Amino acid sequence: MTVETNGNNSGKSGRGRVAGYACIAAATLFWGVSATLGRAVFTGRMRIGGDLIPSISPLMLAQSRTTFAFLMLVPLLLALRGRDSLKMSRRDVLDCALVGTFGIAASNFFYYYAVEKTSVATAIILQYTAPVFVLLWMVARGRQRATPPRLLGVALAVIGSVLAIGVVGRVHGAPWLWFSTKDLNLNVMGVGAAMVAALAWAFYNVFGQHLVSVHDRWRVMVWSMGGCAVGWLLINPPWKITAAHYTHGQWLFMLLFSIFSVLVPYIFYFLGLELLDPTRAIVTSCLEPVFAIAVAALALGETVDAIQIAGVIVVLTATLMVQIPEKEEREAVIVGPVE
Repeated sequence: MTVETNGNNSGKSGRGRVAGYACIAAATLFWGVSATLGRAVFTGRMRIGGDLIPSISPLMLAQSRTTFAFLMLVPLLLALRGRDSLKMSRRDVLDCALVGTFGIAASNFFYYYAVEKTSVATAIILQYTAPVFVLLWMVARGRQRATPPRLLGVALAVIGSVLAIGVVGRVHGAPWLWFSTKDLNLNVMGVGAAMVAALAWAFYNVFGQHLVSVHDRWRVMVWSMGGCAVGWLLINPPWKITAAHYTHGQWLFMLLFSIFSVLVPYIFYFLGLELLDPTRAIVTSCLEPVFAIAVAALALGETVDAIQIAGVIVVLTATLMVQIPEKEEREAVIVGPVE
């Protein structure tokens, strides 16, 4: 009896999945650190070389980080891999630009718009419903089955994110928990924007995973960032940026921020998408608020209560749940004819 390795399954099973989870987790770690840096610059607590950096708007910070990443990535690829590293058909470039514009840029823009109109808590809660949309799409398209571990993993990812951001607490003197509305502002436009942000993030994971499965991830990344940069210019054109008169320190911070919040983490994330299916990838991305809370507690002295710690544990449990392979993934061998 001959036994052969199934090459079609090897990329997304065993070591491949472990590497995929590690890449997504690394990306979310960088995003968690970036969230703390962003919070520091928003509140005027960021210093470079002892100089205090004036506050930068969330819109400009989101725009500059992807634009700078694109401007750095193009010459880097040309120097290391030559002109062929950027070659794609016009249709494929358009597909990548769609991921950048309607996935990355849209999720950022509508998230920050939701924060402006509602609150950070509301925006995060609604944006982290994205794993639900991804699973629904994958099931509807017949690309995945709604297995109990997968359903439970997605549900736990959403619940854990809600607990981790601190809007659930204990009633004084009572044994039950309560859902705090003091940090919520259910503005209709803001809630709608947060849901659009969730859909955009789901679209990025599904369509982005499709693109990296058929194209070199570096090409997908550079043209996605290019589409993202163009999308931002439509929202915040150059003359508005010039009129803001940003200081040298602000520009330096935005350059460094783009490296640690986009260039490095998206390299990890696109590699993770290449190794994982969209549901596993986006559930694992729910580790971002976990890292953000931990870094904020260590760097900014923000307190973390027991409920938030429970949320962290729930999110970690969710990432373990979606790792459980299905039956066909466990069958990593093809049994040939008996000799």
